Amino acid sequence: MASRPERLLRGGDSPLSASFLELFFDLAFVLALSQLAAHLLHDLSLAGALHTAVLLTGVWWIWVTTTWFADWYDPESPAVRWLLVGAALGSLLAGVAIPQALDGRGLLFAGAYVSVHIARGVFTVLALRGHPRQSRALRILCWFSVSAVPWLAGGFLPEWRVPLWLLALAIDLTGPRLGWPTPLMGRTGPQELHLAGEHFAERYQQIMIIALGELVLVAGLSYAESDLALPQTAAFLLVFAIAVLIGLLYVTPAGQRLGPAIEHADPSRLGVVTGYLHLLMIAGLVVTAVGAELSIAHPLRTGGTTEALVILSGPALFLIGRILFSAAIHRRLSWPRVAALFVLGGAAALVRLPLLAVSAVVTVVVFVVVVLDHAGIRSYRHRSGA
Repeated sequence: MASRPERLLRGGDSPLSASFLELFFDLAFVLALSQLAAHLLHDLSLAGALHTAVLLTGVWWIWVTTTWFADWYDPESPAVRWLLVGAALGSLLAGVAIPQALDGRGLLFAGAYVSVHIARGVFTVLALRGHPRQSRALRILCWFSVSAVPWLAGGFLPEWRVPLWLLALAIDLTGPRLGWPTPLMGRTGPQELHLAGEHFAERYQQIMIIALGELVLVAGLSYAESDLALPQTAAFLLVFAIAVLIGLLYVTPAGQRLGPAIEHADPSRLGVVTGYLHLLMIAGLVVTAVGAELSIAHPLRTGGTTEALVILSGPALFLIGRILFSAAIHRRLSWPRVAALFVLGGAAALVRLPLLAVSAVVTVVVFVVVVLDHAGIRSYRHRSGA
């Protein structure tokens, strides 16, 4: 009979599909994405973009580490279920704090973030007492305990909040890439970082659907609040087309091959790096949602340099993440996507056009990339006889 710590770990016969509570946990991310888009829309300056990026990275790292937790531990265990519920509550509270996280609710955001990681770490360290996997849990807890200091200090010190939180995020994001090296305990080995590729690929697809859902929701609400005139209708249809095209761009072909790639790669490389790259792609979708609201609300506005750059930069950010994502899996670049980045950069010269026209340019560029991608896939399959 398996020991109590052994029963806590995910077994080889555990289902690889996401559990109900993992999907429930994702619902907290819906609020966070909506709040982040509103936060950026409220302040389109470079400082506003930096502040939104800090908050997005924080809530994203709750999602990533919770997904690792659900991958390493048995999702049917009552303790794991309760920790997933707690992580969902922490994510919701962080989402509630986002609009004023850099003002009066900084401690709520930091406290929710720290509580999720520390509670999970303390539980796993105690539950795995006497088991070899306890050392991994203890290293992770040590790193999150260190980063908790700048997180909470930033919550108490508004004038130092952004630099302190940037320091905290640097600690949290570099820890897994280095194997959480800890004095007297060394670092976590590749086998301890192993992830179930099928499970993790499915979870990434699910969170990308949620992010695309936020884009569609913003487009629908913005269109519903308009007078449904022809320019607003055209802008809405363009945003819908962009959402569909970005979805196609994600799943083919690297998105479909992510599971086997994670399963057979060095987990300390691909398993961690894909977390960083999905953050970049989701950031692109958040910015795209903001651009969608601007283009639908004011399709004929001209001379709005900032608004036009937002519309261009959202898909560009997604493309950068997607290019690096394919490079991480296939070790090669997609030249149509690279060319599209240069085209979007050159389109910045068109910022004096109406926002509707800028949105049309973006849609055409992404459409061409998708067409070329699918043509390349068909050509490869024909040559390989697949």
